[in-house]
Formats: sequence, structure tokens, C-alpha cells
Amino acid sequence: MNVQIVLFDGFDLLDAIAPYEVCTAAAMYSNEEVTVKLVSAEGQRMVTSGVNQLQVQASGKLDLSCKGIILIPRASGSVHDNGPDSIPVKLQQATETELSNLLNEANKKSDILLSTVCGGSLILAMGGLLEDRHAVTHHMGMDLLSATNAIPVNARVVDDGNLITGGGVTSGLDVALYLVERELGPQIAHAVEQLFEYERRGTVWKDEGNAPKESKHENPIEATKQHTTIQSNEIRNFQGKWDTTISTPIGKLSILIDLSTKDGQIVGTAMQGEDIVPLDNPLLEGNQLKWSMKVTKPMSLTLKFIVAIDGNQMYGEANAGTLPSSKLIGHRIS
Repeated sequence: MNVQIVLFDGFDLLDAIAPYEVCTAAAMYSNEEVTVKLVSAEGQRMVTSGVNQLQVQASGKLDLSCKGIILIPRASGSVHDNGPDSIPVKLQQATETELSNLLNEANKKSDILLSTVCGGSLILAMGGLLEDRHAVTHHMGMDLLSATNAIPVNARVVDDGNLITGGGVTSGLDVALYLVERELGPQIAHAVEQLFEYERRGTVWKDEGNAPKESKHENPIEATKQHTTIQSNEIRNFQGKWDTTISTPIGKLSILIDLSTKDGQIVGTAMQGEDIVPLDNPLLEGNQLKWSMKVTKPMSLTLKFIVAIDGNQMYGEANAGTLPSSKLIGHRIS
């Protein structure tokens, strides 16, 4: 069993060290060769963690010719602002390194199993690698996971074939123990549990077996998504083409929004570069227009918008899960 734990600037210590210790302990009980390495996308270097800037040595570069497990920890930092110490900024910085290309290539290899701890799954998601895949992350990032078109599952550990993801901050122990069980067997995993005096938490979720019955209660959130007929005098202020800019924690987006009506309902499209997408479920509530839409830059996300109009000026915000709200400003061009 070969395990490469990927370090990047701002990584969380517990997410990396807990799996390192579990897998290293498994080597003591296994007749198979078990190697565990701390690596980086750049190669051998000192990597600064997000916890008090503690530096940890990466022994080499992430090696895609080595079959086995690649494990990605989360970033550690603030979730309440857009500053350089915020988790969204650190995650985006990680995806702008060679790591993004390496993970994309690793995802194509049948002899490599990708695994993540906590917010590590968001690095894969931000690279578009979790679309239509079942996954979990920290509870504060589940909405963001959904916004990248992954399928969030509220479980401690999720097994989606060649992708294993773990939830909360301490789930690194659970992910690693499950990986040991999956690769080396339950007896060795149990021996490590006894050594650590820790029992793995929760049931590992898999997309197999009988699905539980769906609740018959109406979902009030879905109910609010129904189109409503808008009176012409209410929508008149919103009609037209709008040149807008969204200031996100990881860069600015320029989007051209075209709003009109059809059969008494508000409709619209948004253009980002050469991509044109429809506005999903536009809804006018009072003097605010709400809708959701998918953007592809600087990453693939589904954003939820709330905007208002003041003459020929548009202002509001866009949200993606628990990321800080992004300010939107724009003006009517026709």
C-alpha cells in the first residue's frame, strides 16, 4: 500500500498528520509493504501549514507513476473574511499551482485512489473533479460542495469507488482507518484502532444497497422556487442588458446579464466570456430579484444572486455556500 499525503501552503496539520500516523502504524501489522510519504506538487521543500505557520518537510514531488492512495488535507484559516488568511483564498492558491494539473491527471488513472479529509474535497471540487460524484466535507462547506455540482452526502466517510472523502476536522482518523481496512483488511485496521485507543465513527456511506424512503413532506425551499407571474410595472425596472462585475474572494467576474419577460414571467441569460447560461428560477420578491446560475471562472460554481435596481444601476450580492458573500455592481447598457 502506497500513500502520498499532499502538503500545500496553508494545509491543516491534523488532516495530514493523523492519516500519516494511522498508515504508518498499519505498516507495523502488515506483511505487505506499506509506504507513507509527505509530498508536494513542487517537490522536496518546507511547506508552511495554516496553523501558526508551522513548517513541515515534504520529502519529494507527488508521483503519479506510483499506484496507490493520494490523500489531500484541508486548508486551515479564517472562514469569515476575504483576507489572505481565509480558507477560500488558500484553497484557490492551492488550485493555481501545479497541484491542480497533477490531481486532474491522477483522477484519470485507474490505479490511483483519491482521498480527502475535511475541506480537502473542496480542492478537487474547485478543479471540477467532483461533478456528479458523491462526497462529503466539513459541515460548513457542504453548500459550497453542492455549488460545484458534486453530490453532498451527510456522512462521516463517503466511498464513491476510486474517491474516498471524509467530513469533519477529526475525520482524518476515520478516513485513514477505512483506507487501511479497504486495502489491508479489517483485522489490521482493528489492530491500529486498538493501538490508538480510537474506534472509527459512523457508517461508511456507499452508493449501493436499498435507498431509504423519501419523506413525503413538502420541501418549503423547493416550494419557493416556483415561477410567479410578475406584474409589468414591477419588472420594467429590471428589463434590459446589464454589465455587471462580481468581486469574489478569489477574483473578479465580469458577467453580461440580459433580462426580459415571457408569458408574464421574468426570464434571462448571463454571458461570461463566450459562455451563455440561462438564469435558473428567477423570482422577484418585493424590490429584489433572485436567481441562481452556474459560472465557470475562476472555477465551476453555482451562485445564488440577490439584486436590486436604483435607476440604471444594479447592486446586490452572489453567494456560493458558506463562502463570504461577493458584492455585485452593474449598470444598464440597453
